[in-house]
Amino acid sequence: MNRRNFMGRMAIGGVATASAISLPFAVSGKANKVIPDENGRKFKAELVIAGGGLGGCAAAFAALRNGRSVILTEETDWIGGQLTQQGVPPDEHQWIETHGATALYREFRTRVRDYYKNNFPLTEEASNREFLNPGNGTVSVLCHEPKVALQVLEDLFAPYESARQLILLKQYKASKATVQGNKVKSLEVKSLKSGDAVLLEAPYFVDATELGDLLPITGTEYITGSEARSDTGELHADKTHRPANNQAFTVCFAMDYVKGEDWTIPKPEEYDFWRSFEPDLTPPWAGKLLELNYSDPKTLQPKELGFHPEGISTGSKLNLWNYRRIIHRENFVDGFYEGDISIVNWPQNDYFLGNIVDVSESEISKHVNKGKQLSLSLLYWLQTEAPRPDGGKGWKGLRLRNDVMGTEDGLAKYPYVRESRRIKALFTVLEEHVGAQQRAEVSGLSGEALVSKDFHDSVGIGYYHIDLHPSSGGDNYIDFGSLPFEIPLGALIPERMENLLAANKNIGTTHITNGCYRLHPVEWSIGEAVGMLVPFAIDKGVSPKTVREDPSLLKSFQSFISSQGIETKWPEK
Repeated sequence: MNRRNFMGRMAIGGVATASAISLPFAVSGKANKVIPDENGRKFKAELVIAGGGLGGCAAAFAALRNGRSVILTEETDWIGGQLTQQGVPPDEHQWIETHGATALYREFRTRVRDYYKNNFPLTEEASNREFLNPGNGTVSVLCHEPKVALQVLEDLFAPYESARQLILLKQYKASKATVQGNKVKSLEVKSLKSGDAVLLEAPYFVDATELGDLLPITGTEYITGSEARSDTGELHADKTHRPANNQAFTVCFAMDYVKGEDWTIPKPEEYDFWRSFEPDLTPPWAGKLLELNYSDPKTLQPKELGFHPEGISTGSKLNLWNYRRIIHRENFVDGFYEGDISIVNWPQNDYFLGNIVDVSESEISKHVNKGKQLSLSLLYWLQTEAPRPDGGKGWKGLRLRNDVMGTEDGLAKYPYVRESRRIKALFTVLEEHVGAQQRAEVSGLSGEALVSKDFHDSVGIGYYHIDLHPSSGGDNYIDFGSLPFEIPLGALIPERMENLLAANKNIGTTHITNGCYRLHPVEWSIGEAVGMLVPFAIDKGVSPKTVREDPSLLKSFQSFISSQGIETKWPEK
């Protein structure tokens, strides 16, 4: 079947057939609709999802393709989370083109490539490249513009919105919830533009927000920060529980380079502070933050970095310009681009001087503004003081691309958040389950025999090394090897709440294991599993907890998600 025609494939009775593994529609008349009241101030659906990041979008797609009605809220005016509003090209593993993600996630990636092939003046060679990487960035085999990801996601949602099977509420934020016993009955969300409130009712709710916003307002038990080693037994855990010790966030931005022109921004208000700032971390940082060096994440020894905005080699040093480059002009016809476009999400603009998890809105705003000042200060430093190979200083032709980020100030719409509130789940993923060193110790295995914990309730797979950035509590990088892992269903279900599920960085991981479960394809896989759990539970008339605890139901659910392209086990070596 032609892949471009997959949208015409259908599900039987609202449940997809084995061959329909992407995003089929339910048969006409089988899909349920969102029900509004006469004033548009209350909506009823079968699933309410707070947060339009990758986990939220994937959960919505999964429920929609199985005929369920969905309300999806998003705090900004862009869906797509870390891939769009936060401006972070996908962090993925080396097997992503063939396995280690869902069929729908790979379909999304193919559509991103097709968007460039169908709409941009690529060179003939680039157009014919099966695995086109528009930016040829070194961080990923698919570095692309946030707006293209946004367009693809919106195109996928468009028919469901048109049919009123999906209501998408952009620039709405959850404000309060009504809870009876162990169930959420309704969620109030407020427009960030008008302040008007809308009431959302459903039998199921999903928290796919970046900071786990629904957990405190629903009374769902959760944990924040870094756990004590005595509680988790993890090799890399702290001695004590530090609730406010969370990873740095980053306010990303995009820039290009126009040789011979001067695009220097006004000097940022806090530039003098950031120019002289030396991080006080343990173990110590390499020097000043605004320098072309940092602490090697694995060894914590000083490591030099390179920078050249024309992509010219910087020898053995990583050229930061190429790292998250999202447009490489050589992929396009000569002269179409003045220069490359690169995303700045570097060690130099990681903000760790304050915690934004489980604090007031004013505290969040204060630190996000300081994070913005750090990013602008980094740009100004690159324009005026960064060392050049010719002995000069600064690259005046660096141009802040506010159009790429869709903002007036040129910075991302939302900070790239690495850590959130985390539910106290039916099952918590520990370092001994996925960390290479501790897994070897507890399993007695080594070499090719060494594998991550085999979860009986696996609902997805993923991989990334355990990567923790400097933290608000003063930790330097914590970065070490992990193993290709599974996503346990128990980590997505709270201990007590019966109809609230987690679908972002708020699942049952620890501060340590969050470091490998927080990346793009894993978040998507988590969301897609959650989005299929809801229709399955509704059809069977049971709770998500029962699905996990009943062996027959669990096996049936795993078969169900496998039929729609969700891998639950890694291939044998």
